[in-house]
Amino acid sequence: MQAVDIDRRRLGVNFTGEGLATVRLWAPKLEEVHIRFNNQTMPLLPEAHGYWTLTTPNLQPGDDYEFITPNGKAIPDPASLCQPYGVHGASRALDLAAFAWTDHKWVNPSQDDYIFYEIHVGTFSPQGNFQGVIEKLPHLKALGITAIELMPVAQFPGTRNWGYDGVFPYAVHTTYGGARGLQELVNRCHTLGIAVVLDVVYNHLGPEGNYFKEFGPYFTSKYKTPWGEAINFDDAHCDDVRRFFIENVLMWFRDFHIDALRLDAVHAIKDFSPVHILKAIRQEVDAFIQNHWCMHYLFVELDLNDPRYIDLVKRGGYGMDAQWADEFHHALRVTTGQERSGYYADFQGVGHLAKAYRDAYVYDGQYSEHRLKCFGIPATQQAGNKFIVFSQNHDQVGNRMHGERTSALVSFRLLKVMAGATILSPYLPLLFMGEEYGEKNPFQYFVHHGDPQLIRHVRRGRREEFAAFHTRGEAPDPQSESTFINSKLQWDRLQEDEHQALFHYYQALIELRKKHPAFHHLDRFALEVFCEKEANVLVLHRWHHSDHAWCAMNFSKSAQPVALVEDQPLLNVLDSGDAHWKGDEPSPSILHAGSFILPPESLVVYTGKYD
Repeated sequence: MQAVDIDRRRLGVNFTGEGLATVRLWAPKLEEVHIRFNNQTMPLLPEAHGYWTLTTPNLQPGDDYEFITPNGKAIPDPASLCQPYGVHGASRALDLAAFAWTDHKWVNPSQDDYIFYEIHVGTFSPQGNFQGVIEKLPHLKALGITAIELMPVAQFPGTRNWGYDGVFPYAVHTTYGGARGLQELVNRCHTLGIAVVLDVVYNHLGPEGNYFKEFGPYFTSKYKTPWGEAINFDDAHCDDVRRFFIENVLMWFRDFHIDALRLDAVHAIKDFSPVHILKAIRQEVDAFIQNHWCMHYLFVELDLNDPRYIDLVKRGGYGMDAQWADEFHHALRVTTGQERSGYYADFQGVGHLAKAYRDAYVYDGQYSEHRLKCFGIPATQQAGNKFIVFSQNHDQVGNRMHGERTSALVSFRLLKVMAGATILSPYLPLLFMGEEYGEKNPFQYFVHHGDPQLIRHVRRGRREEFAAFHTRGEAPDPQSESTFINSKLQWDRLQEDEHQALFHYYQALIELRKKHPAFHHLDRFALEVFCEKEANVLVLHRWHHSDHAWCAMNFSKSAQPVALVEDQPLLNVLDSGDAHWKGDEPSPSILHAGSFILPPESLVVYTGKYD
């Protein structure tokens, strides 16, 4: 593979600043190719390895264009920055360098300080676009969020989608506000001290509007994935496919000032190259960081308990900065008494939650009944900031048949316990939009495809997916606009007493995490966990030097005795049973003995200082 230019985008249409447009297309399948714009058609010139190029003063920012194949077919640019007419229409040329950034003093926070807030742009605000997110940034700042995480924004079919059906990895969806809207959002976030994480999909491309095969071998039949043929990262012609996605990574950091990427389902990436594509991405990003004196992170969704993905490159790893830790969520959910169907059947409640606190991975070599094999290896060398944990996220909510949020599944008391269990963990916490005030609307799976056969396939697929989890009822129609509308946040809920109390409780939890040394420092080894399986009680003891904190959690419906094994007075610094948070059974404000009675479905944090 030819060296990637980390300082400029080379694929697609770009502008030199001297009134010239450069066009560069990888299309080794084509014997000739033309570009059509402004009622004129011009041939592209062939280069080595299947590239076609053109330099012209006639193509300007804002002009629409498309490529013409030898059979006369008009196809949009696979590296398009804008698809104003949808996934089947012409592309539009943009000059990304034209945006007037004002974030020159911005410094990306330390990874340890990331507190994520996951957002689906279309359902987060009434407007359903980047401007709607901008208007809610003061709310997120007041909550204490340090990083928003946007679900994928790459151009997808129609006007509503989770984003994982994107077919133009470089084009920001026009319904959301396009490239300029995303740049404005990032700029505003940086003004308020909030980082921006973007969810990107490099394991597959959506089915509708996917024209990649017209140009070249972007896919390989060597492997099968849930979405069909795998993206070609290690077969013939893979060098230029790898380049396509590496340039995409660099574009987000360079041209959009994105602070971190969340790479979707990297376990589904098939690559047996000597240098795995993730490692190659890591190396190019490291070069970009060194060249630009700015920090950027790479986070991954990973359904493998394999620390190779997050280990350092010098130790043989792929160098990803952190991974989503689904098993923490699964253990926490089962501990609260929710059903143990599907993959939740592998989890045994508070004992597994205690293991998630100690070891990050619940399964690190044990036999999994769900997977029917031994699964995972220990992550003993990985720091706490290598794992991102949550009590809910878009997958765990939206992949339920009816998309019920946790607020519809457990009591108000348990919502507070689950929030504390996540935010006060030795890992990086992620909140799903609306959870901070107990949003009641579901988050359901929705699409807006134009192909009737594909719509039928999606509907059937959703029914089959739920077979292991649900036995009654019908899934909402993914294609129906009402499914999308029903998934929008109800911001007026914040005016109601209980929801407002929950929001203030989340504020207090986040403030405690930031301010108390025992919670702020993510030392997985300055930690003890005690649990009583029969009582469904867990005590998390964390410390930093002489600062100690005990977080006692009662997941049961009855009061339980708890022993903290300390004989000096401890101060109650946060109590879910306090009246401030609509609680009615507070724990002692000062603990003079080492034991006390913890009220049902409650969490309390005691702190002390000793050598």
